[in-house]
Amino acid sequence: MLVAMNGLAPVSLYILVPALPILAKTLNSDVSAVQLNVSLFMVGLAISQLVTGSLSDRFGRRPVLLAGLGLAVIATVICMFAQTLPQLIAGRFLQALGGATGMVMSRAIIRDLYPRERVGGMISLVIAVMMIAQLLSPLIGGLLETSFGWRAIFYFMAATSVAVAAGIAVGLPETRPARGPAEDGGFFKDVRALSASRVFFGYVLCQMLASAIIFTFAGGGPYIVVNQMHRSTAEYGLWFASSGLAYLLGNLVSVRLSPRHGIDRMIWLGIALQIGGSIINVIWGVTGLNQIPLWLFGTHMIVMFGNAFAMANASAGAISIRPQAAGTAAGTMGFLQMGFGSLCSQLGAFLGGQFTTPLPLNIAILIISASCAIVIVLLVPRTHVPVTAEKIVEAEGEETGLI
Repeated sequence: MLVAMNGLAPVSLYILVPALPILAKTLNSDVSAVQLNVSLFMVGLAISQLVTGSLSDRFGRRPVLLAGLGLAVIATVICMFAQTLPQLIAGRFLQALGGATGMVMSRAIIRDLYPRERVGGMISLVIAVMMIAQLLSPLIGGLLETSFGWRAIFYFMAATSVAVAAGIAVGLPETRPARGPAEDGGFFKDVRALSASRVFFGYVLCQMLASAIIFTFAGGGPYIVVNQMHRSTAEYGLWFASSGLAYLLGNLVSVRLSPRHGIDRMIWLGIALQIGGSIINVIWGVTGLNQIPLWLFGTHMIVMFGNAFAMANASAGAISIRPQAAGTAAGTMGFLQMGFGSLCSQLGAFLGGQFTTPLPLNIAILIISASCAIVIVLLVPRTHVPVTAEKIVEAEGEETGLI
C-alpha cells in the first residue's frame, strides 16, 4: 500500500510526458503552453503536500489520504473529457492536489513505523518497488498514445486510481502515534521548530536539488529525443525507462548500505556519482556523441544511480529531525521539492526544445549536481562523532528532536 500511494502521483506525471509533443500539435499550442501540464502538476503536488502533511499530523494519515485519493479520481475523469488545453491543465492540477497526499503520507507512515536508522533504507525500498511501475509509465504512455490516442492515458489512470483508493480504503490502518495536548502545536509551531534547525534545512535543500535533476531531464528529454533525434514517443519511453532502471538499482543498493554506513555517508556517495556522471555527459556533449540516445541515456544512468542514494537518505534525515512532526516535515520537503521542480521542468523543456544539441541540458544538470554538494558542506556539518543507537534514542526524546 505504501508503494501504491507513493507511486500514483509520479506515474500520473510521467505517463503523459511522451505525449506532450503530440498534444502540442493536436491542440494547436506551443511547447511552453503544453509543458504546463507538467509544471503546474508539480505546483499542485507542492501545494498539496504543504497542507496535507500538517493535516495528517493533526487528524491522522488515513482520512487525509482517502480524501486526496477521491479528489484524484474525480480530476482524472475531468482530464478524460477535456476539450481544450486550459481544461486539461485544470484537471491535471486537481489530479496533482489529490495524488500528492500519497507521497507525503508514505514518508510519514514510514517514520511512524520505523526508527531513524532504518528510515533511509525503508524509503529506498518503497521507492525501488514503486520505480518498477514508474520507469514503465512513459513506455505505457507512449504505447497508449500511439495505439489509441492521448485520451487513453487518462482512461488507464482513472482505472488505476480507483483500484488504489479502494485497496487503501479496505486495508490501511491508522499509524499516527497518539499525541498529548502539549504536542498539538499545529503547523506553524512545527514549521518554526523545523526551520530553526540548519541541518533540517540542509537535508531538505539537498533532496530538493537532487530531485531537480530528475525534473530537468524529464522536461527536456522528450524534445531532445523526438524533435532533435527524430525518434518516436514510444522509443523515448524505452530510453527514459533506462534512467528509471538506474534509479531503481540505486535504491535497491541503498536499502542494503544505508543501515550500515549511515545517512550522511550515503548522501556524499550519491553526490559524487551525480557529479561524475554529469561531467562525463558534458564531455559527450562537447564532442557531439550524445546526439545518439545510447550515449546520452547510458551516461545519465550513472547520475540516476547516485541520485537514488542522495534523495532517499536526505529525505530520511529531514523527517527524522522532529519525529512528532513527520507529516509536516515530509509535506514541507515535498512542497519545496515540487515547487522548485516545476521551475526546473520548464527550464528543461526550454533547453531541450530551443536548442539543437543536448549540451545545454547536460550543463544544467552538472550545475544542479554541484549545488547538492555545496548545500551539504555549508549546512550539514561533519562532526566525526559515531551515531549509536543510544544517541539516536536520546536525540529523538529531546523537546526539539534536533539531531
